[in-house]
Amino acid sequence: MSTQPPQTPAASADPSIAALSYEQAREELGTVVRALESGSKGLEESLALWERGEALADHCQRWLDGARQRLDAARARTEDTAG
Repeated sequence: MSTQPPQTPAASADPSIAALSYEQAREELGTVVRALESGSKGLEESLALWERGEALADHCQRWLDGARQRLDAARARTEDTAG
């Protein structure tokens, strides 16, 4: 089974995001959120951070969706062999 989430337009457009594990992307997303909440960034930098945050959030969701699919498949296999 693949250990990579399906590629999204945002992630495939930014190889630095596509290469991140779930944990790495989640940690960076937290950093982006804190930077935006500080209000200390200018408009252009805030917009860039927002866009990166959206791509990171999407990447994390893809990881979670993939994990759910793997769990569902494992459960189905277990039920098939037990049943």
